[in-house]
Amino acid sequence: MHPENTDHAFPLILTGPVEGAEYFEQIDRFIGATLGADAQKYYQVIIDDPAAVALAMGNAMESVRAYRYEGNDAFYFNWRLFIESGLQQPFKPTHEAMAALKLNRQQDGHDMAANLRRVFSGIVAGNVKEDGIHAVEQHGPFVIHGEQDIVVAMDHLLISFAEQNRMKLQGDYSPCYQLMG
Repeated sequence: MHPENTDHAFPLILTGPVEGAEYFEQIDRFIGATLGADAQKYYQVIIDDPAAVALAMGNAMESVRAYRYEGNDAFYFNWRLFIESGLQQPFKPTHEAMAALKLNRQQDGHDMAANLRRVFSGIVAGNVKEDGIHAVEQHGPFVIHGEQDIVVAMDHLLISFAEQNRMKLQGDYSPCYQLMG
């Protein structure tokens, strides 16, 4: 979503069997609710249709080849894809870092997407990584601040993932975060 990647040919297809349709619908709904329709145009969801996926990828690969050929770019590595330095560094999910993340629409979409990635990274750490679990046990849940509709959408998504057993958790799901809208 970074403006420097506007013309970049980067096909992304989310696909799976019909049993996974609800999962992909929830992800699409979450992206629409938090990042908007502009973000949804960067990917395509195709459920239970391998032929449609193959056709879509075949068509997309033509645009990738043309883009890389015109830009004198390698076919084996995406050299021209711009990734900000902050996204190339690990995010350390401390309580202070999690509380400081901005989840509002007063920022550019690519910045919001990066902060959402950081939030999810922190939640994963608080649920399954030793350092994160220890920090939550010691200091309580991570407090995440954001616009009300953004944190509500995030909470719905995370609860649905827990209900579908998509989060590798031991026992009943007890959130390692507290959302403040």
